[in-house]
Amino acid sequence: MSTGLNDNEIISEVLNGNQQAYAVLVNRYQNYVFTLCLRIVQGREDAEEVAQDVFIKAYKYLADFRGAAKFTTWLYTIVNNTCISFLRKKKLDIHSLDNEKVFEVADSQDSGMRANLVEQKSRISMVNEAIGLLNPADAEIITLFYKAEQSLEETAQVLGIEVNAAKVRLHRARTRLKEKMETHFIEEVRNL
Repeated sequence: MSTGLNDNEIISEVLNGNQQAYAVLVNRYQNYVFTLCLRIVQGREDAEEVAQDVFIKAYKYLADFRGAAKFTTWLYTIVNNTCISFLRKKKLDIHSLDNEKVFEVADSQDSGMRANLVEQKSRISMVNEAIGLLNPADAEIITLFYKAEQSLEETAQVLGIEVNAAKVRLHRARTRLKEKMETHFIEEVRNL
């Protein structure tokens, strides 16, 4: 099958019985989906598992895609919902703060990072880390608009809000991201 077809044409092929055409969509968007999953679940193995679930769900519900928005917008919604479901099911390790070993581990992880922060972190990883410091709503809108390259209209649609509300939230999220970068990455920001 030619990969020159647009998403809607490939979806039509799949819905008309050409199940092999779905592989084109998977190949086209596997990096996009994996990157979004990794950003949300923050573990490579977990992100791979969730990404597979996303493509299974997308295939299962492909007939529900109406084509009113871009396929990536619809796919992002599935990514987001699948990641949230995964995180709800995943049990978090909880450690007592009374245990001195918890502090020892935290100290050892932090000390090595501070000494080599400038050398080890690229601009992209620094921004990703700063996004990770944001509250989930801010991180979500920054990720949608900049990483998933969704327009304001598409971002608003995914979030279920008006375009003007998305514009305001994005502006506020960018301001908070800038504050996080200036607070946590002082030296790196100076070197930019």
